Amino acid sequence: MPTLALSMIIKNAERDLAECLESARGAVNEIVIADTGSSDSSVEIARRAGAQVISIPWENDFAKARNMSLAEVRADWVLMLDADERLDPGAAAKFPALLAHPGVAGYQVTIRNYVRNAAQKIWDRPAQPNDHAYPPAREYPAYIDHENVRLFRRDPGIFFTGRVHETVGWRIRETGGKLGTAPIRIHHFGMVRDVETLAQKSVFYRDLGLLKLADMPKNAQAHLEVGIEELENLRNPAGALEHFERACQLNPKFGVAWFFAARTEFSLGQYAQALQSLRRAESAGHATPAVAELAGDTNYNLGHYEAAATYYRRGVKRAPASASLESKLGLAEARAGNAASGLRKLRSAIDREPENPDLYDRLIAVEVWLNHPSEGAEVAERKLNAVTPHPEDFLRAASIRARLEQWERATDILRRGMALFPESEELRANLCKIETLCSATGTASTEDVPANINVDATGCGTH
Repeated sequence: MPTLALSMIIKNAERDLAECLESARGAVNEIVIADTGSSDSSVEIARRAGAQVISIPWENDFAKARNMSLAEVRADWVLMLDADERLDPGAAAKFPALLAHPGVAGYQVTIRNYVRNAAQKIWDRPAQPNDHAYPPAREYPAYIDHENVRLFRRDPGIFFTGRVHETVGWRIRETGGKLGTAPIRIHHFGMVRDVETLAQKSVFYRDLGLLKLADMPKNAQAHLEVGIEELENLRNPAGALEHFERACQLNPKFGVAWFFAARTEFSLGQYAQALQSLRRAESAGHATPAVAELAGDTNYNLGHYEAAATYYRRGVKRAPASASLESKLGLAEARAGNAASGLRKLRSAIDREPENPDLYDRLIAVEVWLNHPSEGAEVAERKLNAVTPHPEDFLRAASIRARLEQWERATDILRRGMALFPESEELRANLCKIETLCSATGTASTEDVPANINVDATGCGTH
């Protein structure tokens, strides 16, 4: 029977390592870990789990580090995990048949990335509602799946390439090896870390990406990777666009690069250019739900509501499970004059995905825009109870109640907000204003409604 080794690289991973290794126990015959300079208890944890640990220098090159771990493996096959990942409990029973397949050099497996925001995306992939089937991840509202080659034969011709975003997939393809798809899931918790940790990681990955570009300046994929870090994590759209444009120049058929160029142009308000880039993405074969959604967003922000609805319908056909697309379609239909159909879709989207805060905001905006303040107020308060609220959510709900001259209700909402956010100056100022006016006159005026809350149905965004 073919044997399987777990290969890892680590540094200061004591927070996660024991659970990672425990998830693979019983599924692998060998564990090889390359430590790049831990100052915590990571090495001791690894050795207690029976791992062979080697110490290696960190040379700003993930592929080099992984290949040093790979060189120590003696098993027939290799499984790659990071410390913040867990192998799914059902994987062990599936390995024997996968490893026995004679014609496959490696397998794509599913990486399930848990996120704290149901509206989050990875590249152009939207989050899906968490089905809570994996107990350690039950607290997170959503996840985003992607595929990567994590299971492969030990072979001298198969090794990692790329300083960052390293993979063995390119080598398998270059050597004519066959890639299969394995029904294996790896659970990834790296995206639910604290904000400071994620920010540090983004800078680190961007810097490694620049080194990768220095190694291969004409590599379109390398430009794409740096551009994504600049756009999504470092909030530098102008710098990102330079890399996306260069990627498209190097490979005019690189559909995902055209898509990210469009996303960046959209964020810069360059709507005409964004639509052109989206057409290039589609013609290059990148006809994804995200492309249709962004075309809808762009037309919506141009005030072309019928066109926006057309693109959102196309997105819904491509991704019928997307509550966000249904919600945006409802918003566009309402603005295009089909209020009844739009409201049905907006409400349906919330029923399907009640933990997504953006869905409530769109319905609130449409109800207020249609002069349905009572309905808008109900949705605004429903949001306070359904998702983790922010100060502006309490301000919005109180504002709509105040416009209805329901001062006691507005005051109660602001007090609830103050209980959760005692440092919020806006909540405190508006609460004091309404309480002072009501105590002096017995009532207030709609002129005293907080003016800093936008409840208009404008702007759609890409989220």
